[in-house]
This record gives sequence, C-alpha cells and structure tokens, in this order.
Amino acid sequence: MNGEYTVKRSVRWLRALPRTLREDLLTTREDPNRSYGKPRWLEWRPVIMVPLVMVAAGLLVANTNLYAFQFGAGIQLGLPFAVVQTVALLAVLYRPVPAWWASLLVTVVVTPFAANAASAPEEILFGATPFAGPEPSMYPWNATCVAVQAGVLFLLALRVRPRVAVEALAITALVGLACDAAVSRGGGPGPRLALVVLVVVTMLGAALRGLSVARTRLVVQEGLTAEERARRTLLEERNRIARELHDVVAHHMSVISIQAQVVPHLVDNPSDELRENVEGIRRNAVDALTELRRVLGVLRSEDPLPQADRHAPQPTLDRLDDLVGNARAAGLDVTATVTGERRPLSPGVELSAFRIVQEALSNAIRHAPGARVRVEIGHQPDAVVVRVTNTRPDRAAPPARDGGHGLLGMRERTAMLGGELATGATPDGGFDVTAILPALPPAEPVRRPVRPADPAEDPR
Repeated sequence: MNGEYTVKRSVRWLRALPRTLREDLLTTREDPNRSYGKPRWLEWRPVIMVPLVMVAAGLLVANTNLYAFQFGAGIQLGLPFAVVQTVALLAVLYRPVPAWWASLLVTVVVTPFAANAASAPEEILFGATPFAGPEPSMYPWNATCVAVQAGVLFLLALRVRPRVAVEALAITALVGLACDAAVSRGGGPGPRLALVVLVVVTMLGAALRGLSVARTRLVVQEGLTAEERARRTLLEERNRIARELHDVVAHHMSVISIQAQVVPHLVDNPSDELRENVEGIRRNAVDALTELRRVLGVLRSEDPLPQADRHAPQPTLDRLDDLVGNARAAGLDVTATVTGERRPLSPGVELSAFRIVQEALSNAIRHAPGARVRVEIGHQPDAVVVRVTNTRPDRAAPPARDGGHGLLGMRERTAMLGGELATGATPDGGFDVTAILPALPPAEPVRRPVRPADPAEDPR
C-alpha cells in the first residue's frame, strides 16, 4: 500500500510540475514573493548598485573580449551579448525572473560561436585575438561566465522563494551541461567545480532570504502581540468600569425604582398628582436602568443582556414625543416642533439626534429650574438641525455635585458624524444647543443572489 501511494503521489507531482514551473518562472512581477512582499533590504538598492555596477563593468569588458574576439562573434554581436548579461546582473534587483532568463538566453546563444572557435586550429585562434584569454573549450564554465551566472542566481535567491531558486538553479545547471556537451573540452575548471559554486551561492542567497523572512515575521508577530496586549488592557479597563457601574449606579437606580413604587402605599389617600409624579420617577428609573444594562453589555466582553434586550432597537427621533412627555412629567415646561420632510436616516444620526435632545433636556431640568424649553427638529435636504433652547430660569439651580460630561458627549457624537455643534448662553440669560448632523441615508442591505438548489444536495 505504501508503495502504491508513493507511485500515485509521484504521478500527481509530475503532472503538476509543468504548471508549477509556469507559475514560478514565467512571471514579470517585480515582487515574486506574494506572501511576504518586498524585503526591507531593497530600500538600499541605490547603495547596492554602486559596487554592483563596478563589478558589472569589469565583467562587461571581459565578456566582450571573450565573445567578440575569443569566440569570433565580432564586436557587432559580442558587445550586445555582453551588455545583455551585464544588464541582467543589474536588473535582477528589480525584475529577478526576467533578468535570470535573459542571462540564460545569452548563454545558449553564444554556445554555437564557442563551439566553432573551439574547433578552429590553435594558431589561427590565438593569432586572431589581441588579448590572451580562456580557451573556447572551457565555455560555459570559464571564470567570467560562471561569475555572471553565480551573481544572477545569488540575487535571484535573495528575492524569490526557495522553490523558485532551486528550479532556476536546476535549469541553469541543465543548460550549462548541454552547452558544455556542444563545446569540445580543453581543460580549465571542470563543470563539477562550477556547479558547486552555483549551488553554494544559491543556498547562501536562500539562507539570507530565510533570515529576512523570519525577521519580518518576528516584527509582525511583535506588532500583533503589542496590539493584543493593548486590546486586553482595554477590555480589562472596560470590565472594571462595567463592574463599577453595575455595583453602584445600577444598585441605586434599582433602589429608586422600588422606593418610588412603595411611596403611594405610605401616604393616606394619595392624590392623583402624587401618583403620577411617583409613577414618572419609577418609569424613568426603569428606563435608565435598561439603558445602563445596554451600556454594560457594550462594555463587557460577554453580553449580560437577555435575548429581548440584546436585540432591542436603539432610540430614534420617532420617540421624540415620549422623551418630551417624560420631561413634562418631571415638571419641565417644554414644547417640540418638527419642520421639513421626515425621511429615513442612518442609525447613527437618529441615535445621536435623540441623545443630544435627551441630554439638553436633562441639563435644562438640572440647571434651569422653571425655564421654558423649546425643542426644534429641522429636516433639511442634506442635514438634520437639532436645536434645544431654554429661557432664563426663574430661580437659582442647586449646586452641581460634579462637572458632568453632557456637552462633551454632544461634541463627540457630532464630531463622529462630521457635523457641527454650537452651545452658549442666549441674550435673555438662557442657553442654546444647536447641532447640525449630516442627513446620511441608511445603508442598503447587501442582497445576495439566491443560488438555485442542486438536486444532488437534496437530503431526500
């Protein structure tokens, strides 16, 4: 069974090999590393190019002499061949795979010239060359050719995945052996030594790239760890705030609700006005407790709300009459007007407008006793104008126990929506709050196409 499995796996690998080579080696991408992107050392390419250009210039002169005079290709062909290989050595920093193909192609094209020169008589060959150099029979394993191939493979291995580097090394070795078979041997470094050099430089480039990838992964992991640590700290702080709200504020609101419910039973023949006011206190306490539980559900990592409260809709301007009615029941002289054409708004705008009116009415109850309050909601084509104005209070307000954060919350809500908020005293001694919120329409639900049923998936 193991032998049969190995055979099947080998067959699948051989079938997938052409597609793998095509995807890896037939690409012109500047960045072949789809998983990790460009390595950071490429930012130093201008600096790296300086010594690389000097080395390439020396190889250009040597290869021009080799191809044009030693191999008899002439300056018209020898110089372009040398230029292509030199440019490939430089371009591998920018287009690694195409540059490697260009260098390999020159190696193949020059082979017929090397073979012809190797078969020529020695006295004719060296009598026609102005410079002494390696014999043509050493091609493609002479020093300059191996240097170009080694440089290209090294820089290629720095840029691509190890699999692509191994594929390029194997093809280079096969092409080199084929070119060596076409040219008669005459001595000098053998193919084994040249292949060892190519393998070593490719492995070195792949190892350096592996270190770079590992370092990049480490930096990314450290960033994720720091982000997760900050997130955990934030969740712990939110849970602490939620505990404080639950243990203190929620407890007091529950006590208020219970005491308000008991008050009518402690008075003989309570009046209707007393019952109504006490019922308003109890109802407001219950509503505040519900809102507080919703806030606790947002703060805590686990939602403590029951299923019904968890999916309860957020308040909108449709509940403006209820809000104004509660303010009147609390003793506030308030009127509300709505102008313009009412149209659907985004949930954020609806909620922010409702909260701004709610906070402004609460401030009027606390800080402007006896004042008349006017609430105006203006629907404009591109905005919703919320204005809450109170007149001068007829008596002094009780001293505030703390600074409060009502106006700050209004500003934050308005700024979050990209709107404007103006607050300040009026000439008659009252106070005015005006918020202009962009009239953003609600987001359209994503309509997913209904996939027709597949008879094969029918459970029957």
